[in-house]
Amino acid sequence: MTCEAEAAPRVTVDPHDLALTDENVPRLAWYHTSTQPDWPTQDLDPAAELTQDTRQRMGGDDHVARWAERQRAKALHVGTYEAAIHNMLRRIDDQGDRGTQFYLYRVRLVPTISVRQGWLIDPSNFVGDVVLNEVCPPGTDVARYLNYHEDPGAISLALGRTAIDSTQRVAIPMTDEEQPSWAIEAIRELDSASVTPPRPSGTRPLGRRRAPSPRTSTARELSASLADQLPVNLRWQFESAAGFRDDLVPEEWTRYVRGVMDLILDSARILRALDNEPIRQH
Repeated sequence: MTCEAEAAPRVTVDPHDLALTDENVPRLAWYHTSTQPDWPTQDLDPAAELTQDTRQRMGGDDHVARWAERQRAKALHVGTYEAAIHNMLRRIDDQGDRGTQFYLYRVRLVPTISVRQGWLIDPSNFVGDVVLNEVCPPGTDVARYLNYHEDPGAISLALGRTAIDSTQRVAIPMTDEEQPSWAIEAIRELDSASVTPPRPSGTRPLGRRRAPSPRTSTARELSASLADQLPVNLRWQFESAAGFRDDLVPEEWTRYVRGVMDLILDSARILRALDNEPIRQH
């Protein structure tokens, strides 16, 4: 029997997961990644940056107001450190967020929150949204769910802003002045590789695909070899995050790639950095 996507076995919750005990939920540290430097925004106005043209295309102010209300009704998501990093990689791959500054948040919950009994199968829709009041009925602040997509098998939480007591934040990926040996060698190879792509081959004028330059090809080979060191379910998204363009400075690219790898392979370093960040009360 082949494991096609639709027939492959689903992950399930670890029965020993500490998050399955209600009392542990507010005691545990939870994590989230976002491009927002002030997540979670307390006075969220989803329509604040919409232009007048966009408002008109959406059907006018009444339609915009209803859309904004739906956005405010969405649950926030927090989960394991691994799920937060996976979320960042997924966004870079799926939503074109390469080059956007991300932030890793450590989240502490209000000690007196009410936790929904049991856990849910991942309730997210195809874009990852969950309507808060559909999973957290009145009197409930937090709902646990089995995360299928990020750190599959781990418990994540759907919750509202009022369930969050405090956060700490660090910008990611983190950079380091000291370059590992692979990065030094990569810089040498990239600096010596041509940025001029080879001439198109074939006689058909239409449908030709421009071949990458030798420098870009070298970077792709390097990122593929680095991806082999990572968990299988992160490799494709890592290679997307490590995408190279000929206008990038090789040294800056290797620092970025090293920073992304550290998020996965050296989480202790990232968590130590979070330890030193101020606590922001909500």
